Amino acid sequence: MNIAANRSAQKWTPKEQLGRVLWAAAQPLFRYSPRPCWGWRRMLLRCFGARIGREVQIHPSARIAIPWNLEAGDWTAIGFDALLYNLGPVRLGQRVTVSQRAHLCAGTHDFRDAAMPLQKPPIAIQDDAWICADAFVGPGVVIGRGAVAGARAVVVEDVAPWSIVAGNPAREIGHRALRECAGGNPP
Repeated sequence: MNIAANRSAQKWTPKEQLGRVLWAAAQPLFRYSPRPCWGWRRMLLRCFGARIGREVQIHPSARIAIPWNLEAGDWTAIGFDALLYNLGPVRLGQRVTVSQRAHLCAGTHDFRDAAMPLQKPPIAIQDDAWICADAFVGPGVVIGRGAVAGARAVVVEDVAPWSIVAGNPAREIGHRALRECAGGNPP
């Protein structure tokens, strides 16, 4: 394995590199904002290219690697110490909850290739889904509408709509009752 070649490989465009440096410099404005300043954090993320819906609540301790790779629909919440390692696109639908210390990982390496090139597969969490505390969602995973990834679940495969998964690796343990939100607002 040629580690030097891997480290010197161009993984980001100059524009992306500049954006990452500027986002790192802006982190104190995000992290040290008072908890109820939801609008401030939405605005800051939008300034860096994130597509953030109405009434989205993102905790100041949440870590978002690359804002322009984030899309969060209306009424979505990202909790305390959540980690969105969004090297690739992460799309959160409407009314999604990402609980405390959950980890969405949209970056990996191709371990089959000796050079271990960086990969950036997308993650999609569809409307009304819940990623519970400390759950891990791996690269390329789709969490279906209304699904739940239980606390500390390790989700490395797609999850069917309205199903509940738990464990390591996550396995289906049940189903949620289908319940539509009246008028698109939270219940």
